[in-house]
Amino acid sequence: MVKKKEEQPGFEEALKKLEAIVEKLEDPDVSLEESIELYEEGVELSRYCSESLEEAVLRIEKINEKSESESGTDQ
Repeated sequence: MVKKKEEQPGFEEALKKLEAIVEKLEDPDVSLEESIELYEEGVELSRYCSESLEEAVLRIEKINEKSESESGTDQ
C-alpha cells in the first residue's frame, strides 16, 4: 500500500508516526496480526524517511556545488 507522493506525510510527521509505531510494538498486549501490520507500516515509513533524507542531502550538495562554482572557489 504505497501512497502517491502528494499523499505522503512530511518528513517530521512520518518520523512521529514511526515513533508511535515503535511504542505500540513495545506493548505486550498488541496482537500478532496488529504487530505485523504495524511493522509493515513502519518499514514503509522508514523507507520514506530514508529517501527524504537522501533527497535533502543531494539538494544540499547541489546548492553547495552551485555556490562554489559561482564564487570560483574550489575546495
